Amino acid sequence: MRHRGRASVHTLRTFIAAAALLLAGVTHAASSDALFASVLSGTDDKPVVMEAFRGKPLIVNFWARWCAPCRVEIPELIKTQEKYRERGLLVLGLGLEDKAESVRDFMKAYEMEYTVLLAKSKGIELMQALGNSRAGLPFTVAVNRKGAIVASKLGAMNRAELDAASEAALK
Repeated sequence: MRHRGRASVHTLRTFIAAAALLLAGVTHAASSDALFASVLSGTDDKPVVMEAFRGKPLIVNFWARWCAPCRVEIPELIKTQEKYRERGLLVLGLGLEDKAESVRDFMKAYEMEYTVLLAKSKGIELMQALGNSRAGLPFTVAVNRKGAIVASKLGAMNRAELDAASEAALK
């Protein structure tokens, strides 16, 4: 009995988190076309064609080293990648950063074990194209295998919100 109650509480929390994502004030009418049309930079400073990620469920998180809420959110993104990796979900951290060396040092310090790319000067425009008209950070979108944006949020996501976004991307 006790176990069944915990499952119900978890299901309710996931539902509430999903509802919160939908009500977060970031439009879902945005298209992922701009994301897949982009060419960003890897932490090795080599170009990364985002089209290569089409067809994969994604959690795409825009962040910066100087962003305090981003730093708080990073451990949750690490846990998300670990939890959903075997189901095919990829967490992509798109840093609004210019210098690969600084990002590599930051990744090491924060033990970021998910894919990190540098958006450089394209970051703000790309966030806006994905529905973040205010261009604030952190900003996260969940994209399903069909390329549809299924969840988005301006502001740090908690564990329940990341689980709900991940499940939506995996459907």
